Amino acid sequence: MTQNIYRMRPQRQSSIPNVIFALLIANGLMYAMQLQLSRSVWGGLALWPLDSPNPAFMPWQLVTYGFLHAPDDPLHIAFNMLVLWMFGRAIENFMGPRRFIIYYLSCVVGAGIVQLTVAKLMGEVYPTIGASGGVFGILLAYGMTFPNRTVVLPIPPIPMKAKYFVLGFGLMELYLGVSGRAPGVANFAHLGGMLFGFALIQYWRSAGRRR
Repeated sequence: MTQNIYRMRPQRQSSIPNVIFALLIANGLMYAMQLQLSRSVWGGLALWPLDSPNPAFMPWQLVTYGFLHAPDDPLHIAFNMLVLWMFGRAIENFMGPRRFIIYYLSCVVGAGIVQLTVAKLMGEVYPTIGASGGVFGILLAYGMTFPNRTVVLPIPPIPMKAKYFVLGFGLMELYLGVSGRAPGVANFAHLGGMLFGFALIQYWRSAGRRR
């Protein structure tokens, strides 16, 4: 039974659960702010490498970067919010709001930590923004919780089981990250969100078994 993963009671189903709704609103408001204000105002909320002189890295950036998106690329926020809405609803309804927000923010922070590590190893100094770390963590949770549900790819429209859909996304991100074929995209941060999400689910599963 999938419920045994988290040892939780089934939650009341909602078409737009509270946390998903709040995340959509928060990301939308932050994007509107970015469109109105210059980068010099909001740039300090992006995730800057540890060696960045100005703006410098600050601990809160591990959370705030996940609510910023590229102002000149509306598809960036559109894709993230679409995936958040499509897959996050089922996960929040399953986990409940409290555990879901813990999970989501853990994936955002975890993705940021991985991105900082990669930037340090490669000697790169550029800011990272986007909710993709949390979104990829949600994809991972969906694949683990509902592995046999059918998911239809947008392009091309091919139906497949969720577990294969998520695995395919993970392998694609790994390939793009290693090959460097997607410049400007933090592929390892996406993988970091999945990695930390997997670790947290495994922790909850282990804690449930001990109880």
